[in-house]
Amino acid sequence: MKPKLVNYTKECLESRRWNGNVVQMLVDASITSLGMSYFGVIVPKVREFPRAFPEINSLKALADANTEKLRGFFKNKRSWHVAQSVAAVLMKYGSGVSALRKWASQADHHSWRNDEIGQINGVGINTFQYLRMMGGVNTIMPDGIVKRYIAREYGLEWSDDIDFIDKVHEMQAGYSPIELCWLSWLVESKEIDKEF
Repeated sequence: MKPKLVNYTKECLESRRWNGNVVQMLVDASITSLGMSYFGVIVPKVREFPRAFPEINSLKALADANTEKLRGFFKNKRSWHVAQSVAAVLMKYGSGVSALRKWASQADHHSWRNDEIGQINGVGINTFQYLRMMGGVNTIMPDGIVKRYIAREYGLEWSDDIDFIDKVHEMQAGYSPIELCWLSWLVESKEIDKEF
């Protein structure tokens, strides 16, 4: 298995994405669904975030941050609404990455719309699933890139996003759901053969 695939998968399953910085994980998840290049735009922005906002180093600090100031860093208002609202919900589960892990272990994609995070305006199934992945759950996001890759490489058919997630979990592809998710992104973005 490619080292990058192993690293990304392991980082998620151990909730060490962004060196275990839960604030960066929420920023990552909140802007990933905008359809921009993940490795070309989102990763550099998320890397830059702690330098731009060193004072935003906890769920509470993110939830309470001045949204207009955040929009000076990244303009999309919905993304900040999502990041700050998710932070506020996660505080009910504890602090830091342990709060994300606790929520993720209890969250279920079948009832994602009834979950407090799933009910946040701007959180779709992809954001929900990515948060669960970074919270240590071995699952997959049903985003367009991933579905295209899985359909092409494995001939999988599905009726909706939930069915897609369930069918990937049932597949005997030699990769786990989270590995298939990262493999899809890495192959489709041609990052699998690049060095970071």
